[in-house]
Amino acid sequence: MNADLIIKNAWVFQTPTRSFVKQNVAIKDNKFYYISPANIDYLSTNVIKAENQYLIPGLIDIHMHIESSMTTPTIFSEAVLRYGVTTIVADAHEMANVFGLDGLKELMAADTTLDIFHAIPSSVPSTTPELETTGGVIGLAEVAKLLQDPRVICLGEAMNFKGIAYEPDSLIAQIIDLCKKERPTMPMEGHIPKIYDQELADFLYSGISSDHTHQFPEQLLAKINAGLFIQFQNKSITPENMMVIHDNQLYDFACFITDDVMADDLLSGHLNANLLKAVQAGLPIEEAIYMTTYTPARRMSLLDRGMIAPGRIADFILLDDLAEFSINAVYKDGHPVYTKGEAIHYPEVIEEFPAEYFQSVHCRPLTPQDLLLAVKTDKEMVRCNIIQKQTVGTFTERVTKTIPVTNGILQIQEANIAQLIVMERYGKNGNIAHALMDQPLKKKGAIATTWAHDHHNLMVMGNDADSILLAQHELLKLQGGYVVVHDGQVVATCPLPIGGILSQAPIEELGADLKHVRQAMQNLGYENMNEIMSFSTLSLPVSPAIKVTDKGMMDTKSQTFYPLIFPEDGVLLHASID
Repeated sequence: MNADLIIKNAWVFQTPTRSFVKQNVAIKDNKFYYISPANIDYLSTNVIKAENQYLIPGLIDIHMHIESSMTTPTIFSEAVLRYGVTTIVADAHEMANVFGLDGLKELMAADTTLDIFHAIPSSVPSTTPELETTGGVIGLAEVAKLLQDPRVICLGEAMNFKGIAYEPDSLIAQIIDLCKKERPTMPMEGHIPKIYDQELADFLYSGISSDHTHQFPEQLLAKINAGLFIQFQNKSITPENMMVIHDNQLYDFACFITDDVMADDLLSGHLNANLLKAVQAGLPIEEAIYMTTYTPARRMSLLDRGMIAPGRIADFILLDDLAEFSINAVYKDGHPVYTKGEAIHYPEVIEEFPAEYFQSVHCRPLTPQDLLLAVKTDKEMVRCNIIQKQTVGTFTERVTKTIPVTNGILQIQEANIAQLIVMERYGKNGNIAHALMDQPLKKKGAIATTWAHDHHNLMVMGNDADSILLAQHELLKLQGGYVVVHDGQVVATCPLPIGGILSQAPIEELGADLKHVRQAMQNLGYENMNEIMSFSTLSLPVSPAIKVTDKGMMDTKSQTFYPLIFPEDGVLLHASID
């Protein structure tokens, strides 16, 4: 008998018992063939002597967005293989929000070493066209086409709580019904932040059965008992949450995912970092491996992978040190794709995008007049609705403040308030929405981006008019990305010229640019555990509790708009929504 590869004397991960046994492994035709503690007497010119090494399946990330790394599939593939990630399920709703089905097809056409399966972007837009303007829309016709593609294996995160739970004729409700009709056993993924009890039952009755949003220990067991499969992203991997999983032996009802990994964070890790964080939070490493290999594979019916067993795809990792998860080598389909110490090998051919994808930001430069918040009032002080961000996570709260009015102009700087502006950038309606934020910066400056979830309109926030104008103008020149201005000077940029959300620069260069942006935001005094995601989700109208689209400042649960000024005090004269 011939074998393509034989691995001798490795400590092989036994998935059913979540333990390690010293074994020999034969690989043939890209699959595991025979695993035995006895000597394997096959002919092979390729033999690995793996004494003191640990052999585990390749890591599987079943909920993530490639666009969150601001790069393209071919570059992303090479960047994450070195971390032992061999299979992902990508939900490309960012690209779909910018370019619709055509943009999604451009990403799906990429030729990668990494196995990439796809989720149907269920929420493009995340709410409705009446609440936010996007470049593309994924409707029933687009979903029907995607359901015919075997690479599509689930419905991506459904986010519109109101439409799912209480509006049977909404687009998202119709999409869910179509998926249940055409693919009745296909997993349907959910985005379910801070929804519990009866409201949770109303949501789950649709058929959605997973949640990847911020989890809290006091509700975690109740969610799992309600039938939810939990996907732990980084911020939910806490000792308290891991204790719930460990104490109740819930390893088959949850997994670890990345959801969003920024380009600068991708320089140091991916799903492997979340696995290690779970171990540091108190989870046994064997269970953490189980929850990044077998459990996610089974959730997505990827039954040809996720364990070391005959007939399974030979995706695996050789670890030098189990406790530190120190990777010696990564194999995909039985072939080496990474060896410790190697640099990223970028493919010679990367994706080619249409020329118009590089000229997609179509809004006018702001003027000083745009920043003057004119008020019709007979009062010297008016009450305003204000967004208050948190320093952990992406949730926000609504607060109210009284702000002076002089000569008909709201004096926001006197109240230590920053202005947040969202501009429609697709050339459809020219909307400009104004909002206010409570002390997000400690120094004079501005931040601007087109990487604004999920509609990816142009968003700029600052406490100084000259800085706001400069940041927005620079972003238009770049045709998208991130810009930070301090006291009237551009101090950091991260160009994202493909649709305003992606770059084809090497990940080292892209990551360095983003790290510079992050540091510049910190220098301005913007505080959050993830500054980039915190700022970018100020525009996400399905994330609690108050966010901004090009249509205005929204209560994301009721999907109604807040006026910037309390109606009994006055009227803002040039906002999109009063």
